[in-house]
Amino acid sequence: MLWAAPAAAQPGAASAGVQSAAAHDATQQAAEQHDYPSLHIAGFGDIDFAQTKHPEGPRGFSLGQFVLHMTSELSPRVTFFGEISFTARSDAGTGTPAATGFNAEVERMILRFDESDRLKVSFGRYHTPINYWNTAFHHGQWLQTTIARPEMIQFGGRFLPVHFVGALVEGAVPAGGWNVNYQAGFGNGRGNVISRAGDAGDNNDFHATLLTLFSKPDSFYGFQFGGSAYFDKITLPDTRDFGERIVAGYAAYQKETPELIAEVAAVRHQQADTSLVTWNHAYYVQAAYRLPQLNHVLKPYFRFEHVGVNPQDLVFLAQPAPNLESGVTVGLRFDASQFAAIKGEYRNWSRGGSQPRNYGGFFQICFTF
Repeated sequence: MLWAAPAAAQPGAASAGVQSAAAHDATQQAAEQHDYPSLHIAGFGDIDFAQTKHPEGPRGFSLGQFVLHMTSELSPRVTFFGEISFTARSDAGTGTPAATGFNAEVERMILRFDESDRLKVSFGRYHTPINYWNTAFHHGQWLQTTIARPEMIQFGGRFLPVHFVGALVEGAVPAGGWNVNYQAGFGNGRGNVISRAGDAGDNNDFHATLLTLFSKPDSFYGFQFGGSAYFDKITLPDTRDFGERIVAGYAAYQKETPELIAEVAAVRHQQADTSLVTWNHAYYVQAAYRLPQLNHVLKPYFRFEHVGVNPQDLVFLAQPAPNLESGVTVGLRFDASQFAAIKGEYRNWSRGGSQPRNYGGFFQICFTF
């Protein structure tokens, strides 16, 4: 057996200890000299054009969302993030008092305390971490490849709860190169209007809970997969209560050559004190590839999606809106600069029932600043 000197007696050990202490002091001094709070603002905007066979939504030119992202360090381990959107209203100028030209929304407002990479605790209003798209692509159309979000997770949609108000505990552990991430949430469920979160408080005595697990393995860089579960009680305006359970899973390969995303979700509703149970399901598959020609500025893409709502589901029927049954999107993204892009899409979709199948062309100029 080879003999080893005590650490303090090994060459360079003492100097390494001094250097470590000096580095710690320098870090602490830098933190003390940091000017808090440090506010940074980023913005996004888009201008759109649509022409469809049957009128549905805006036609011709329209202003999309004007979005501001705000981040601020309040201390070395406390940060704030905010997101505000301004969306043009189709009923501007009507009613008494007259409707304003734009709706202003606080989309996200989060105060986070970082203990370490393994443990972070935050409070506020989130994009619900219930599926991949909702936490990967936020407001600001420049962030996502396509013009439209999948129907299952549309802003203002009913199928999945897009926003969540409450507290979130999250973190990541190496787990032998699997890099397992977790998120656990506790907060308000859907509001009286099920497409909105309980921003002003929960409308019943049962708080929503959620758990998300996903992995980013070292051996397959750019790939991640995971799943989530969500539990809540929905109280409709007529006071009927329904238990809600949601399970979802996804796999995503977020490289530009290629980009592949597939997600599936199932929503279960059961009316209180009855045995009536209904299941609803949705999924989509999206593929894109950045072409090597022309300095990599062109990115064609394709998406197929389906939303299946049970015709006996009393929660979705209580606030009726046409649901997408199936849809196909084919498009091309052209990155005109590092911070601006032009997108063109052809969509063909069906909402079922007596409504005719619809199709049309959509164009968008989006940017960040």
